[in-house]
Amino acid sequence: MSGDNNTFLSMRNVKIEYTSGHHIVQAVNDVSLDIERGESLGLVGETGAGKTTIAKAIMQILPVPPAIFKKGEIWLDGQNVVELSETEKIKIRGEKAAMIFQDPMTALNPLLTVGDQIGEVLAVHNPKMAKREIMEKSIEMLETVGIPGERFAEYPHQFSGGMKQRVVIAIALACNPELLLADEPTTALDVTIQAQILDLIKELQKERKMAMMLITHDLGIVAEYCDRVAVIYAGEIVEYANKEELFRRRRHPYTKGLFGSLPSLTGNEKRLSPIPGLPPDPTHLPMGCKFAHRCRHASPECKNREIPLVEIAPGHMCRCLKAHIKGGD
Repeated sequence: MSGDNNTFLSMRNVKIEYTSGHHIVQAVNDVSLDIERGESLGLVGETGAGKTTIAKAIMQILPVPPAIFKKGEIWLDGQNVVELSETEKIKIRGEKAAMIFQDPMTALNPLLTVGDQIGEVLAVHNPKMAKREIMEKSIEMLETVGIPGERFAEYPHQFSGGMKQRVVIAIALACNPELLLADEPTTALDVTIQAQILDLIKELQKERKMAMMLITHDLGIVAEYCDRVAVIYAGEIVEYANKEELFRRRRHPYTKGLFGSLPSLTGNEKRLSPIPGLPPDPTHLPMGCKFAHRCRHASPECKNREIPLVEIAPGHMCRCLKAHIKGGD
């Protein structure tokens, strides 16, 4: 655990697997990261890289089975949540950390009014709160996310996708959590609404001085809304730095590949440069660097030894033996 009093979340050597029939999926492999109070960390990677599993591990809502928490520590505000009882974990969820899920269409209960769903969270964490106070607080939360309070008694089907996600945000923030986990919160929304929701999340994060982990595969979102970035590949963090440092001096071949796949508004490239190949099978991860079979700089050494995450510049971590190579920027 970090000794810095300003660190709110500290993950150390977390390893998580899933059982799938006779196979074991190595979803998260020895992940360590920190988020400071009030800071926004972008967790970037392809689908299946382990991003959502990390968020669910922090919230302690992994489905067991098939998930198996093999090892590691997850410290939230000085408490190792892995060692807490279920009753203590329920108290942590909502008060210390809250999560916004990918799809607002399935995150809400269609049989309850939106006001009742916000009120349910408040009642769990404030058992002595009067019903009228719960209703008033629920209305206040709706108005905080830009929904008129008079819609308190309406059902999810009466709201658009963007409005549903605002309700989900209101539920997440109802108990003033100190850490917000936003798991691709705009996936199901059109581009205009995406920007509105992300602006709202950022505004509320700054206003409430929350720490935030923003899970995404979109580097444009990272550039706009995050302070630091962790790039994850095949369940491992391969590069970790503050945003300016990463965008200026990316060093892992996978990070360079992500940037090379982006269209440019100023360049005159006729074609994008996609990363060749596919991520490795998580049930049979290769020895050594997990990206080696897709990397043009890979050597036999890359494939035959475990590659540590090392500091290559102040605050800039990279998991690559050839991090000094500048080609591909």
